[in-house]
Amino acid sequence: MKNFILLVSGPSGAGKSTLLKKLFEEFKSDLYFSISSTTRSPREGERHGEHYYFVSHEEFQEDIKNDYFLEWAKVHENFYGTSLRYTQEALNNGKIVVLDIDVQGYKIAKKKLQDKIVSVFITTKDKEELKKRLIKRNTDTIIQLEKRLENASDEMKELCEYDYLIINDKLDQSYEALRAILVAHRLRTKGQDLDQIQNTWNKGE
Repeated sequence: MKNFILLVSGPSGAGKSTLLKKLFEEFKSDLYFSISSTTRSPREGERHGEHYYFVSHEEFQEDIKNDYFLEWAKVHENFYGTSLRYTQEALNNGKIVVLDIDVQGYKIAKKKLQDKIVSVFITTKDKEELKKRLIKRNTDTIIQLEKRLENASDEMKELCEYDYLIINDKLDQSYEALRAILVAHRLRTKGQDLDQIQNTWNKGE
C-alpha cells in the first residue's frame, strides 16, 4: 500500500484538532502528523515539539531562505510552515501524512505534491456558530476574534479547491465522514502495488 497526504483545512475553531485527535487514536500506527513550525507564542498547555515547533521570526526566515518548507504562510501576524524533509521521510516510510494547514498553505503544497494530496475542508454550519466556539475557547482578544472571523469568510470562498467538505455540526457524524475518507483512499487502486497484489493472488491458486 502506497502512501498519501491527508490535508485538512478550515477556520480556526471549526474543530479540526478534535477530529484529528480521534483519527489518530484509531489509526495511530498508520499516520504521521506533520508538526508545523510557528513564530507565535505557545498557548496554555502547548509544548514545543508536540503541538508546534516554536521558533523566532529570524529562525523562520532563515528556513524560508534554505527552502526547508513544503509550505509556509503568514497568518494573524505570525508565520506557520510545514517541513518538506520530514513530510517526505514519512511518505517514504509508508505513512499517511496528516497536515493541518490553512488555505494559503494548501495552495503551495498542492503545487509541489498534488498527486499525493487528499484535501478536506472542515467548517461549522455557519459563521455565528464559529463565533460562539471561538468565544468559548477564550484564547483571543476581541480584535483577534474579529480577524479570525474575517479570515474564515475568506477561506470559505476557497471550498471548490478541496476534494471533500465536512460541516462539523455533530462530532460523531463528522468523525465518521473523516474516517470514511481516510479508509476509502487507503483502498484506492491508484497508489497500490497492483503487480504485487496480483502475483500474491495467483500464488494462492
